[in-house]
Amino acid sequence: MPLLRRALVGLITVLALSACGTTEAPVAEPAAPSGGTATAPAGPITVTDNRGKQVTLDRPATKVVGLEWGEVEMLVSLGVTPVGVADVKGYGTWVSAAKLDPSVKDVGTRQEPSVDSIAALQPDLIVMETDDVQLAGQMEKIAPVIVFKGSDATRNLDRMREDLKLIATAVGKTAEADKLLADLDATLADGKQKLAAAGVAGKPFVMADGWKEGSTISVRLFGKGALVSDVAEQMGLANGWTGKVDKVWGLGTTDVEGLSALKNGETRFFYNASDGVDVFADGLASNAIWKSLPFVEKQQVTKLPDGIWTFGGPLSCKQYAEALVKAYTA
Repeated sequence: MPLLRRALVGLITVLALSACGTTEAPVAEPAAPSGGTATAPAGPITVTDNRGKQVTLDRPATKVVGLEWGEVEMLVSLGVTPVGVADVKGYGTWVSAAKLDPSVKDVGTRQEPSVDSIAALQPDLIVMETDDVQLAGQMEKIAPVIVFKGSDATRNLDRMREDLKLIATAVGKTAEADKLLADLDATLADGKQKLAAAGVAGKPFVMADGWKEGSTISVRLFGKGALVSDVAEQMGLANGWTGKVDKVWGLGTTDVEGLSALKNGETRFFYNASDGVDVFADGLASNAIWKSLPFVEKQQVTKLPDGIWTFGGPLSCKQYAEALVKAYTA
C-alpha cells in the first residue's frame, strides 16, 4: 500500500507540472549575493537615450555589454557585472575605481567592437557612445541599445549625473545611484572645505596628459568644461588653462612651448600617465623650456595615481577630488 500511494503521488505531480508546460521540478529563486539586496521582479522599463530615442526593456537589464569605459564604470559601481566590455585590458589600465570581474569577456576595441562577439553573449542591453548610426543599427539587431553622449563641455558634471541615473533606471539600481551621487557630493563638499582651510581656494590648477611621437611631445590640456575641470572648480579651484578647447570634451592640445602661457607662479600642474609612459617626468626631463616653467621650478607638478579615469563616473570623480586635496594639503 505505501508503494502504491507513492506512485499515485508521483503521477499527480507529473500531471500537475505538465499542465504548467513543463515536467521539470520547480526551481527556487536564487538568493541575493552575499552583502547584496534581493530585488523584486520588475515590469517593463522605458528610457530615453541621448539620441532622443525611447528604448523599452521587458525588465531591468542584467546581461549588459558596455562599449565605453565611463558607462562600464557606472555599471560596475551600481553592482552590475557586464557580460562584455570593449578593450578589457585598457579598462584595467586606466580605470581603477570599479574593477572588472575576471568573467567579463572582451568584445573588441571601443572604436571597432566585434559584432559577433557581442551577439554570442546574448545580452539584454548594450550601452555605448557613438555618432555612428550604422554601428548603433548593427547593435540593435542584437539587443536594445542605449546611446550616451559621453561628454558635454558646457555641463559635464551634470551630464555625468544624468547618465548614471539613466543607466541605473535601465538596470533597476536607482537607490544605488542615489547613494553614489550623495557620496560624491559629500566628497566634493569636504574637499572644498579642506582646500579653503589650506588657503588655496581660487588658486589656479592645470590638468593634462601627453604623448610622444618620434621626438615630438604633445600635451593635451583639460580646459573649461572638461569633466575633471568641473570637479576641481566645484571644489573652489580655478582652471589655469584658458586656451582654445573643443566644444564636446573641453580639451585643448599644445606643445611644451605652449605651456609658457602658464605664467602664474601659484599654478599647480597635474597630469595623468596610467599607461606607464610618463612624457613629463621622462620625455621633458632635459627640456629647457619645461624646466623654466614656474610650476616646474617650484616643484608644483603632481602625477595622479595610476587608474584615475578622467572621463569616468562618480567613483573616478571621487578619486580625482581626493587626489587634488592630498596634493594641496600633504
